[in-house]
Amino acid sequence: MAHAETAGDGTTVAAENDSLPQQVLTTPAAVALMESLKAKHGPLMFHQSGGCCDGSSPMCYPLGEFMTGDSDVLLETIEDAPFYMSKPQFEYWKHTQLILDVVPGRGGMFSLENGEGIRFLIRSRVFTDAEIASLRVAGRI
Repeated sequence: MAHAETAGDGTTVAAENDSLPQQVLTTPAAVALMESLKAKHGPLMFHQSGGCCDGSSPMCYPLGEFMTGDSDVLLETIEDAPFYMSKPQFEYWKHTQLILDVVPGRGGMFSLENGEGIRFLIRSRVFTDAEIASLRVAGRI
């Protein structure tokens, strides 16, 4: 799975040069937290919250604990963990690459990292015109 890297100008880019850009990347810190949570709780899944109690935090759950359905879009599988977002929210974010990162703080009240002293955070960048075109051709947006 590709990871995010910081380019010389401070922008975040994919570490791999695939023709189809990934919709969700991970930083090394996010992978380390995922591995720690996986050791405690087993396989993981994510759902990008669209508001309510925990704002717009990426929520991490034991795999299958959060019920997904026809109103959710599977964006990517990162480190063996599916990453979902609601369809209406995806319509706003489909031109954006999400970068799962970690920062100090308290996780969402229902997210597995709550109480770890660090929490998942989404950073983002808008896809280039060429990336958007390739995602359209592939039927991803």
